[in-house]
Amino acid sequence: MLKAALLVLGALTLSALVWHIGIGRIYEAVTQLGPVAMVLVLLPSLLMYVLEAYGWRVTLGAWANGVPFWRILAIRTAGEVVNMTTPTAYVGGEPLKAYLLSRQGVPLVEGLASVVTAKTTMTVAQILFILAGIGLGFWLLGSGGSAGQTITAGLVSVGLLLFGVGAFVIVQRHGMFSWILNQLRRIGLRIQFLEAREQQLIELDRTIAGFYSHQRQAFLLSTGLFLLGWLAEALEVYVMVVCMGQSIAVLPAVAIGALSVFIKGGTFFIPGSLGAQDAGNLLLLSAFGYGEVTGITFALLRRFREFVWIAVGLGCLAMMSKGADPSLPQK
Repeated sequence: MLKAALLVLGALTLSALVWHIGIGRIYEAVTQLGPVAMVLVLLPSLLMYVLEAYGWRVTLGAWANGVPFWRILAIRTAGEVVNMTTPTAYVGGEPLKAYLLSRQGVPLVEGLASVVTAKTTMTVAQILFILAGIGLGFWLLGSGGSAGQTITAGLVSVGLLLFGVGAFVIVQRHGMFSWILNQLRRIGLRIQFLEAREQQLIELDRTIAGFYSHQRQAFLLSTGLFLLGWLAEALEVYVMVVCMGQSIAVLPAVAIGALSVFIKGGTFFIPGSLGAQDAGNLLLLSAFGYGEVTGITFALLRRFREFVWIAVGLGCLAMMSKGADPSLPQK
């Protein structure tokens, strides 16, 4: 019920923004882009998906050699459509990725381990990207006034997030799933599904811990690839603003891209971050000196990109569901 209420509130917020700025003004700005520009704004996100698929592939280790890269890309795209369309804090599609990998011959434990470690390296890279954006925001906008207070609050929030991710990595190294199972037992709660799979959970913990202990180079490489993927967000900002006939430098594009990621991550509890993400992007571009028409057009272009990738993700999901090899063992 709460999710539905937040979704309705977000839709009303976005509608109010469009009405306030003027449908005619927005329509004129969008129609001036043309089909070539609409294709160009999708290229940075394509680059981001490819880089992030490589970042995940690295965590698979030797198992990656048995799965073509295009299938890894398709599986990740299918999983991300679940993350984007369901209110699960962007983690609902992760088990799906492991399941689809298992249908390609990768053991489920190995697939789940790679999903957990890849999500961790992606989050570490995301935090580094956001920190860079906050630092650039301080430098470009100054540390005084409401902008400075907002950036300071963001810096504190990201610091807490960084602490949380660090603690999460430590827990993974010492057996995250076994720890969860033991804590449930301590409070007298026994979940039959987990109890029946205790050995698999222990094996999963060992696989994850082994990655951090023996594959540190892979950890760094995966983090670096995900960081490049996040930087593609900045490239997207640059391309979108230029396609709208405005000028923008590289550093403001990085700052806007990173702070936009921060806004979206902070509103994960709203389905699709509807309304909040759009209003945040509008205010963000306004803070960097762009008009409200440019701001709302930018927000709508990002929605257009999301809709395209949702459609692609659904296509990948349909393809992967039908394309499993029946000779492979089902895990």
